[in-house]
Amino acid sequence: MDQEEILKRILNQVAEGDLSPDRAWDKLQNFGFETLEEFAKIDHHRNLRNGFPEVIWGAGKTTQQIIKIIKLMEQRNQTLNQQIPIMATLIEPEIAEELQAAIPNLQHYPLAKIVAIADTETIPKQPGIISIVTAGTSDIPIAEQAAVTAELSGFQVTRLWDVGVAGIHRLLGNWQYLTEADVLIVIAGMEGALPSVVAGLVDCPVIAVPTSVGYGASFGGISALLTMLNSCASGIGVVNIDNGFGAAILAGQILRTAKSLNTEH
Repeated sequence: MDQEEILKRILNQVAEGDLSPDRAWDKLQNFGFETLEEFAKIDHHRNLRNGFPEVIWGAGKTTQQIIKIIKLMEQRNQTLNQQIPIMATLIEPEIAEELQAAIPNLQHYPLAKIVAIADTETIPKQPGIISIVTAGTSDIPIAEQAAVTAELSGFQVTRLWDVGVAGIHRLLGNWQYLTEADVLIVIAGMEGALPSVVAGLVDCPVIAVPTSVGYGASFGGISALLTMLNSCASGIGVVNIDNGFGAAILAGQILRTAKSLNTEH
């Protein structure tokens, strides 16, 4: 049940006399956002506002801050009897161990550097297929960040790793992964050429993700970023360096918007 349905249910219960105004207030007083010990303001309303819940940026936060935020969000789920996934990104392995010691039901996705509380069986299924493609094996951690984010958001994901332009036959030999996709996320470091090649072959949106993988002249992903921004292939959108999470959310918004338009017409 999403937040819009929860809000309507609470209002109906009050109107029908099944829920007192005081009890409804207990449920709704932090429906927008909730302040946590002055170091965080949890945006409970984001899922209702734009379709995706707030995600915790793990880098730069202390372990205790992350624990407190996760527990508050979990308590919120329990109060409203909802199952919105709770996710934190950029979590290093040693931090993940400490988090799991404090929150036993926390799942850890090591390659993606993500931890989450989510019942994958009950996450509402979203329309469309997001296919994620990497140029090299070293790009897989960013690709997994995108893949796990998309899966925890309810989208079907296919993975195709290590098919960069240095051996283009590897890409062409997996043609079906490209043609089946509704949105493609293409991830590359070095010179970042793969998204341009892919976008010239497919009829769906391509989201390009530059990675910081490469030798010195790659400038930590800037070379790949500039290549993608200067692509001569049409239909490419580019996110920031190593931003697999952002690419997954953008892909999800594209598919959800397409579903909404199809439903209206």
